[in-house]
Amino acid sequence: MLDNTFNVLFICTGNSARSIMAEGLMNSLADRRFKAYSAGSRPTGVVNPLALQTLASLHVPTDGFCSKSWDEFAAAGTPIMDFVFTVCDSAAGEACPVWPGQPMTAHWGVPDPAAVEGSEAAKLQAFRDVAITLKRRIELLMALPMTKLEPLAIQHEIKQIGTR
Repeated sequence: MLDNTFNVLFICTGNSARSIMAEGLMNSLADRRFKAYSAGSRPTGVVNPLALQTLASLHVPTDGFCSKSWDEFAAAGTPIMDFVFTVCDSAAGEACPVWPGQPMTAHWGVPDPAAVEGSEAAKLQAFRDVAITLKRRIELLMALPMTKLEPLAIQHEIKQIGTR
C-alpha cells in the first residue's frame, strides 16, 4: 500500500456495466486514498452505453473506460491490488487468477442491469439502482479507518459491506 493509496479491482464477467460503474464511482469519490480499476473474466470488449449514461448523470467523468480481461492485472508489472471485489455472481463463482500481493477479497454482488428488459426508463432505473448500491458500498469502504484496523477486521468489514 504505497503512498497510502489503496488499489482496488472490481471484477465482473463482461466488464461492461457493473464493474465499470464501480471503477468510475470510486475514482470520482476517492481522495487519492483509493485508485480503482475494473476487469472481466470474459470481457465483452464494449462498455455498455447505459453504464456511461448513468455515470454521467451522477457527474462522474465517462472517458477512458474500456472492457478488459482480468489477466491484465495478474501479470507482472501491473499495480498490486489491495482489494479485489466481484460485483456479479458469475465472476464470484469462477476460479480467479492468483493476484500478486494477496489482496483482500469480497463479493459485492449486484443485479445485472443490462439483463433488464422493458422500456428505456426501466433499463435506466435498473442501472441507476445498481450505481446507487455500489456508491453506498464504496462510501462505506472509504469510511473504514484502514490504518487503525487489523487486516482480519478489514476483511470482515469488506465482506459485511457486500451485504448492505
